[in-house]
Order: sequence, then structure tokens, then C-alpha cells
Amino acid sequence: MRIAEKVRVSRPFFSFEFFPPKDDAAERTLFKTIEALRPLDPGFVSITYGAGGSTRVRTVELAKRLRTEAGLDVMAHLTCAGATVAELRTTLTDLRRAGIENVLALRGDPPRGSETFEPHAGGLEHANDLVALIKAEFGFCVGGAAYPEKHPEAVSLDADLAALSRKVSAGAEFLVTQLFFDNARYVEFIEKARQWGITVPILAGIMPITNYEQIDRFTRGCGATIPASLREELEARRDDPQAVIDLGVAYATLQVADLLARGAPGIHFYTLNRSPATRAVMSALLAARRAW
Repeated sequence: MRIAEKVRVSRPFFSFEFFPPKDDAAERTLFKTIEALRPLDPGFVSITYGAGGSTRVRTVELAKRLRTEAGLDVMAHLTCAGATVAELRTTLTDLRRAGIENVLALRGDPPRGSETFEPHAGGLEHANDLVALIKAEFGFCVGGAAYPEKHPEAVSLDADLAALSRKVSAGAEFLVTQLFFDNARYVEFIEKARQWGITVPILAGIMPITNYEQIDRFTRGCGATIPASLREELEARRDDPQAVIDLGVAYATLQVADLLARGAPGIHFYTLNRSPATRAVMSALLAARRAW
């Protein structure tokens, strides 16, 4: 089913993001995670690309397996990075043949070791170019990425919102945010996006913290921030891994409950291919359903 339709009829709306496994052991772990999360009835699952489109083949194959073997609605990520327009068309044709209806159209990150994005020869430069290509030639429901604290390469939030507006004008039907930990940033971003005429649903991207060093690295890389009060609590627990996980689950549960109470149309969980933290958050939310 198309995600834009699901968001309209299903509230609250939950989805899970995975990345392609690197080897057989990682693949077994991933499918155990998927089986553990399946009872939570996700609206969809998404499959990412590596930097520079480095996992293109594995992304497509995993998306096809989750659609045909697991029976899940899948959103496949597709990036401009490292591909010609002809190669993008081939990938999109392959996804359509597998019965996949949803694509997240992204510019993509620079290849590892590089700080700037360079368009591939014969490829596309911007996410809105990819959205336009998909809408013109394929029948997918297309989503795009949004950044409550602005894209790290954008000179300002308004410049980023201008780029986001171009994606929506090109045909993006819903948006998924980068991870964030301050709900006020999301609420303010939604207000500004609406002022720009961006009316499509914007799903909130949430990552339960399970490792302090890891989340510190992630946030520095994507331009997100950890609120000072949360960082202080994490610092106090950095030598106790289980305490970090417990705090991360508790914080994410409160964060999601607040987002839903404020009217967020849905929550997109970045799972890191592991189920315990996301399951714990979801279980607490379902048990306390009346709170939101």
C-alpha cells in the first residue's frame, strides 16, 4: 500500500528503518529483528543505502525479500549518488517489478572520505531532480527527507526549507525527518514548513539511544544536537552501558508520547537493525495508549 494513503487512514503511524546487512551473520540478525518487530504491525519498513550508493544491489534485493517473503510494505531508499540516470531507471524498474510501491528519493551523502557531494557523470545533482524523474516515469509513492535542525550543508533553515519546497513541488507526497532529540525543534520546523506552503505529512524520525559514543558520532555527522540536559545524563552513565540503554529507552518513550500528543502523524524509528530498544519503546507506548 502507498505510504501517503496509509498516513491518511492510520493514526498513530509507526515505521522502522533498517540497513542492508554486510554478511550472513548480520543478515540473520536483521531477520531476527524483523520477526521481533513484526507483531507491532509497522505501517512500512524502509531500507537504506550506504554512502555514495555503495549498497545499491543489497538494498534492492533486501527490499524485494521483505516485500515478497515477509509480506511487509517496503520503502526503498534511492539516491542520486554514484549512479547515472540510466542506472537509476534500471533500479526503479527492478523495484516496480518486485511490487514495491514506495521510494524515498535522496540526493545521498558524499562517499566515505569525501566532504562534498559531486554529481555522478550522467547522473542527477539534487533530490528534487530524482523526485521529478520518478514521478514523470514511474508510479511510485515518493517520499523525501527533512531536517528539523536544517541540512548540515544548508546555509540557513530558510534555504533548506526552500530546497524542501522544491522536492514537494516535484512530487514528494510525504517527508521523514532526520533524527532529533528536542521536540520543540520538530514543532517549530513543522510551523515554518507550513508557512512555506509545505502541506504533506512529516513523519518524525526517532532513534532510541543505546550507545553514547555512537549517538554522539551520529549527531555530529548529520547536524542534529543532543540537548544539554540529556547529554549531562548520558555523561553520568557513559561507563555503564545498560544504564545508557535504559535512559535512551525512557527518553525516547517520553519523546514519542509527546510528539503524538502534539499531533505528529507518525513516528519513524531508526532501529540500527536491532529490536530491543524499539520494542521497549513501542511496548510502553501501547501499554500507556491513553496518554497519547
